[in-house]
Amino acid sequence: MKIISFNVNGIRAITKKSFVEDMKKVNADIICLQETKATSEQVEETLVDLNGYHIFAHEAEKKGYSGTAILTKHEPISVLRNIGIDEHDTQGMVICAEFKEFYVVSVYVPNSGSELLRLSYRQTWDAAFLSYLKKLEAKKPVIVCGDFNVAHKEIDLARPKPNYNKSAGFMQEEIDGMDAFTSNGFVDTFRYKNGDEVKYTWWSYRGGAREKNVGWRIDYFLVSESIKDTIKQAFILNDVHGSDHCPVGIEL
Repeated sequence: MKIISFNVNGIRAITKKSFVEDMKKVNADIICLQETKATSEQVEETLVDLNGYHIFAHEAEKKGYSGTAILTKHEPISVLRNIGIDEHDTQGMVICAEFKEFYVVSVYVPNSGSELLRLSYRQTWDAAFLSYLKKLEAKKPVIVCGDFNVAHKEIDLARPKPNYNKSAGFMQEEIDGMDAFTSNGFVDTFRYKNGDEVKYTWWSYRGGAREKNVGWRIDYFLVSESIKDTIKQAFILNDVHGSDHCPVGIEL
């Protein structure tokens, strides 16, 4: 089984590019999307040419903002939206599909913002989301993927020193949040399978960052420790364009 995750930065915009053809080539069993920036109905309408998938989407109350989706060739047992906390459940940031052997969660983790105005909110979110995942995990293993909006270690961004404790995505508080996931039984599959390989998943649109590969690895697949040995490979698809992110994936 192949699962991929892609922050599309607007599903209606990216489908005007090569998205549908790219996804057909990747041929994943499950596709998790973030930042769809559309209503659930718009997501379904926009993906009409991507045949063979059941489409489940979640939207933010604020139009054109955030939003997540799961596309799956295998019909899930159930689909859950949100984490059950009013403060966090207006932004369409979490959708979860339950399958026989595991849960698959697509998440768009809140960005702390260029002025770091949401950093304290981000810390609250991280703690609440970890608690949500552990509740799921009490029933069966969890595969959680998406844009976590943090580079976990220095190896995960091209310019760690000028960004550390100055830029959203590499604040110690955000790093601590990712540490909490990995120290509570969730395995970073890319590091688990690829060691110290340097690859990024997001590049600024400024200054030709993608061409120069001045990037950040902020998109992840984390899995419950109990199923880490079923991970055949974990990969980053740098050659797929259309967004400021690229897809990441695992094969079970």
